[in-house]
Amino acid sequence: MTFEIDQVYCDNAATTPVSSEVLDEMIPFFTESFGNPSSLYMLSQDSKSAIEFSRDKISKVLNSNSSEITFTSGGTESNNLALKGICLPEITENQNEIIISSIEHHAVIHPAEQLKNIGYKVRYCPVDQNGCIKIEEFRNLITTKTKFVSIMFANNEIGSIQNIKYLVEIVREKEKEFNKKIYFHTDAVQAVGKIKINVKDLGVDLLSISGHKFNAPKGIGALYIQEEIIVEPLLDGGGQERQNRSGTENVPSIVGLGKAIEIAESKRENFYNHTQELSERFIDSIIEKIPDLVIHSTKNGLSNIVNFSIPNIQGEPILIGLDFKGIMASSGSACSTASVEPSHVLLAKGVDEKLALGSVRLSFSILNTLEEIDYIVESLYEVCEDLKN
Repeated sequence: MTFEIDQVYCDNAATTPVSSEVLDEMIPFFTESFGNPSSLYMLSQDSKSAIEFSRDKISKVLNSNSSEITFTSGGTESNNLALKGICLPEITENQNEIIISSIEHHAVIHPAEQLKNIGYKVRYCPVDQNGCIKIEEFRNLITTKTKFVSIMFANNEIGSIQNIKYLVEIVREKEKEFNKKIYFHTDAVQAVGKIKINVKDLGVDLLSISGHKFNAPKGIGALYIQEEIIVEPLLDGGGQERQNRSGTENVPSIVGLGKAIEIAESKRENFYNHTQELSERFIDSIIEKIPDLVIHSTKNGLSNIVNFSIPNIQGEPILIGLDFKGIMASSGSACSTASVEPSHVLLAKGVDEKLALGSVRLSFSILNTLEEIDYIVESLYEVCEDLKN
């Protein structure tokens, strides 16, 4: 089969391009409506109104109140604000434990580990071979000392989706039993535009999102904070974002975030159907060519993520070989691609360390085509044949 394809981008779980509709919405706030939202004159009021309009768009998608949305610089800051904003102000011997899953993003793992320095104990909840929380183990981890729980909504490496609503219900039962507040946070960075998110139905206290995962700019995100929750800010200054996040607002990116999440939600079902077809086409075709290939991603997880290994071939040379053919993919989390350590996510779900070192992740978007999938399959086969010789 002959292909005339120069470039295939299939690393959308790492980042996505800003869509033309989003960029068009943003441009006036770089040039014409450039005022500081905190000033009083009319030019600045345009900026302030745009921020609130975007906040309303996000709250409608998440089914929250607009006052419950705090803008941040992205998923990492949102996760840090959630954990540290709740856990730093006060720690007691009676409530000094944090529960996170063993497959969290490092933006949750690292701040949780930092909290050990002031006396917190971090307890890791195991997952099964599909990357899903082991429910009874989770239930047993919650004690009278539990203060904060953070469980990722959808995993960035293998696509596993957690039953957040059920996990929250377990936590609420324990709250009643212990007569103590236990905060529940979910990192929903990979979930927006792929899963319906209703914070009221889920019952979460805090939820993180990041714009560049759904065609908004890099450097913008938000944290949903349930209206009764008070967080200690990480940044002090002018008191913007209802005192939660000081600093002059990034108006163009905030506008872009609102537009992007609106579009992502409107195309959510189309996204699922299209990327599911792409993923199934890739898996069915590649297994025929490379029968010993091992699929790590979850069958009932995110439709756009396929994670796999090929025995006795490391992931890095595969990625380099694909890159020479114009195919952009990744190995594990984009935030740790410089590391030679095997993915902690794959190890947590029981994958052999040597096999985990060879993992490759493809993450598709609505822009990818079936022709591109066929090209990836043929190219991957050729790369692997070359590496075997």
